[in-house]
Amino acid sequence: MNIVITGGAGFIGSNLANELCKNHKVLVIDNFDNNERFSNNKRKYFGTYKNLLEFDGLIYSANLLDDEFYAMIDSFAPNVIYHFAAISDTTVYDEEIVFKSNINTFYKIIALAKKHNAKLIYASSASVYGDAPSPQTVGLNEIPKNPYAFSKLTMDKIAKDTGAVGLRYFNVYGKNEFYKDTTASMILQFALQILNNNSPKLFVGSDKIFRDFVYIKDVTNANIAAMNANGGVYNVGSGKARSFESIVDILQDLLIKRGILKERLQKTYIPNPYTNAYQFHTEAKLDDSFSYRPIYSLEDGINDYLDEIIKIFNNK
Repeated sequence: MNIVITGGAGFIGSNLANELCKNHKVLVIDNFDNNERFSNNKRKYFGTYKNLLEFDGLIYSANLLDDEFYAMIDSFAPNVIYHFAAISDTTVYDEEIVFKSNINTFYKIIALAKKHNAKLIYASSASVYGDAPSPQTVGLNEIPKNPYAFSKLTMDKIAKDTGAVGLRYFNVYGKNEFYKDTTASMILQFALQILNNNSPKLFVGSDKIFRDFVYIKDVTNANIAAMNANGGVYNVGSGKARSFESIVDILQDLLIKRGILKERLQKTYIPNPYTNAYQFHTEAKLDDSFSYRPIYSLEDGINDYLDEIIKIFNNK
């Protein structure tokens, strides 16, 4: 099949591209990092060639806001469109740029999918649930707390009844997230702190902050399963909430077991500056009608990821 992956040089997109190119003709279209930053000093674009060193397909560089982005997709005549390109930083509060980038452009993606009778699979987000009680369930208590989350919920509404599949990712971690900079998972950030022999820094009350952490290999499998899913919105998580304290403990125990760390480092607790826009407990309610099922527990995922983390630490 001809498969387009927008934002395919980013974290989730590149993992999917590297897998799908083994059996399909894949076009990755991405803006790529150009060192531009938002007013909060966060990077605008996370795509990088470094995520595509294993990729054997076509690559095209274009901005989501430019006509050539859509012209290239159109000329490729895709059978499947995976749409990841977006402003994904939840701390960007410029509503105009977030909505123009995430909402306005989505109408064009849907039109292209319709024109080519292509299956459309797009990135939604668990952030749409805001403070919803766990387990978070599609269609219930969807009250976004930032422009990014609102844009994703709006995309879900736009895609309704089109046959498109929206995947609400919970806290994804794994290979190729390093280039997300400060928005990389706390699993990677804690690991690098520990490998630097620095006390891991957690927010005060972290023993009561629980998230649904899902490994990138499970997320890739979910995206592949989505090709055969009925149109609709589905959660993609592990289905189990774990604390940030657990992450630090798992990392330190694994590093001790491997002889890299002599003993557990003492944790340091700092104030949480994001309390007004923070999700304190997330846990995905998985849909029985969607064939995706997670394989990796948090322990298994971190253990599988650890060699990559150590390589990042040694090369940074």
